[in-house]
Amino acid sequence: MPNERISSVRISPDSATVLKQLGLLADFAGTWHGEGFNLIARPDSEGNANLYLQLNQTHETLKLDPIGSSIPNRGFGQNDIELFGLTYLQKISDAATGGAMHIEPGIWVTQKGTTYPPETAPAGAQIVARMGNIPHGNSMLAQGIAQPFAGPPTLTTPAAQYAFSAFPSFNSTPFLVPPPPAPPVLNAAGSSEALTAPPPNFSQYNIANPESATNPRTPFGTSPPDPPLPAAINGVLMQDVVNDPITLLQAVIAKQVDDGHTFEGTVINVATQASITFFTTPNSKAGDPTVAVNPANGAGGIENILFLEGGEPTGPKGPNADTATVYATFWIEKVSHKDHPTFMQLQYAQMVILNFPIFTALPKVVTLGWPHISVATLRKTFS
Repeated sequence: MPNERISSVRISPDSATVLKQLGLLADFAGTWHGEGFNLIARPDSEGNANLYLQLNQTHETLKLDPIGSSIPNRGFGQNDIELFGLTYLQKISDAATGGAMHIEPGIWVTQKGTTYPPETAPAGAQIVARMGNIPHGNSMLAQGIAQPFAGPPTLTTPAAQYAFSAFPSFNSTPFLVPPPPAPPVLNAAGSSEALTAPPPNFSQYNIANPESATNPRTPFGTSPPDPPLPAAINGVLMQDVVNDPITLLQAVIAKQVDDGHTFEGTVINVATQASITFFTTPNSKAGDPTVAVNPANGAGGIENILFLEGGEPTGPKGPNADTATVYATFWIEKVSHKDHPTFMQLQYAQMVILNFPIFTALPKVVTLGWPHISVATLRKTFS
C-alpha cells in the first residue's frame, strides 16, 4: 500500500470549506452564553466535617473557533490521516457574586476511521475527541462520537434516561472506590444520598438539613456571604437538583416542547475510559444489579499534578483529590417553531469523578468517589 503523505504546506481554505470539513461539529463553532449549575464535594480543611458541598448557579460563556487548516497525523501502519477541529475557551462564573469559578482552554477534533489501529464510528456518526486543560492541575483527553439526532433531547424516554445520551446517570451520590481491578459502581439516576451513601452518611446532600459548621454546604462560610439557596430553580425542587442536576436541562426542554418547539441537531458523547459501571435501579446497595456502559469509541485519560495524586496513600492524609474519570454529553440543538425564528441552543451535562479519602472512625480512612457535576443551557450569540 503506497503511503499517501499529507502536504507540509497547509493554507486555510474558504470559511465554507472549513465548516464543511468539521462535519457534525460545524454548528459547534461560535460563541455561546447562558446559565447553569455546578455541584462539587470538596475536602473540608477546617475539620468540622468530612466534606464541604459546594452548590453554585452559574453564568457561562463558551467560545469555539474553527481551526483553519487540517491537522496531519502521520501514519506508519497505514496512510496519514487529517484531523479537523476547533479551539475552545470556557469561562464560568458564580451567578450570585460574579466570582470566577472555572476557565478551560482546549481543542475538539474529528477523526476519520482507521485501519491501524482499527477504529470506526457507527453509521452516520463521527469519531471525536476533546482535549482540555484545567488550572487545578489536570489535563484531560476524552474520546467518543458525534451523531445526528431528531426529537426532544435530554428528556427521559423508554429507550434512555436522557434522550440521546450514552450515559444512564449523572447522579451526585458518593460511592465506595474498591481496590483495583474491581471497577467502582456509580449510582443510578434518582438515587438519594440518605438511602445509598456508605457510612458515615453525608447530611450536606439533604437540603432539609440546614447548613452549619457541622453540616457545611453553600452558603455556609462563604465570603462575602452567598444568598440562601432557593427552594427551586426554574420549577425544579432544590433536592431534585442536588440529586440529579440534569433535571434542570430537562425542565428547559419540557417547557419548550409545551410551547410547540421542535428539535434536531448533533449529540456528542465522550468519556475518558472505555467502560463505566452503574447500578441499574435507584438507591441500590452492594450486590444489586449493575450494567457496564461502553460508550462508542470511549478512550483517553486524565493526568494530575502531584498535589492531587501524591501524599501518603496509606496514611492519614493520602492523596488530596485525584480526578479519576470524566464523561459528558453535549446536545447541539437547532430549535424551531412555526411562529418564531429558529435559534441554536447548546446543553451539556458533565460528570467528573474526584477520589479523595475521608475519616470514617478514627483512625480509619476510606476513599470514596465524589461526583462533580456541571450542567448548562446556552444560546449561540455570535457565529
